[in-house]
Amino acid sequence: MNSPSPGNADQPRHDAGAAQPQPPTQAQPQAQQQAGHTADPSDVRLHSSLAVRVVLLAVGTLALVLGVIGIFTPVLPTTPFILLAAACYARASTRFYRWLTAHRSFGPMILEWQRHRSIAYRTKLFAIASMAVTLGVSIVFFVEPLWLKAALGMFGAGLAAWLYRIPSRDAPLRSPVGPR
Repeated sequence: MNSPSPGNADQPRHDAGAAQPQPPTQAQPQAQQQAGHTADPSDVRLHSSLAVRVVLLAVGTLALVLGVIGIFTPVLPTTPFILLAAACYARASTRFYRWLTAHRSFGPMILEWQRHRSIAYRTKLFAIASMAVTLGVSIVFFVEPLWLKAALGMFGAGLAAWLYRIPSRDAPLRSPVGPR
């Protein structure tokens, strides 16, 4: 029978046939815990091919750049590009994925989508309003053929309806409609 030596009393004993003990989980940084910005490590599943990881990293970086540009221009939507960047980084780079999910502006948006499949109500309304203004200006001032104006209008209305149907956990409660 093996007995631990006095110098190794703290260390677990490993038998050849026994399962290896799991390392203790690391505590999340306190600032991230307080803000609720914690990425689940199981979200990162790196692709086995280096070439695919490089392509995913490039696509994720392009999506991130387009998302940042979308902050300042109403033509490009920010949220879908940031979510695409997070999905690409989750398969390409643990470091980039953790950086993006810990980012003070983009992290909450990504984590809200991952945990609840929802978009913040304010973000949704801003996206719909900016899209309506951009398409409206385009239709009135820049597009000449009537069929193209109608197509842009229908596309905008369909996209707005689809975006509005995405759940928002922070949406204001609606009062019941009808006689009291």
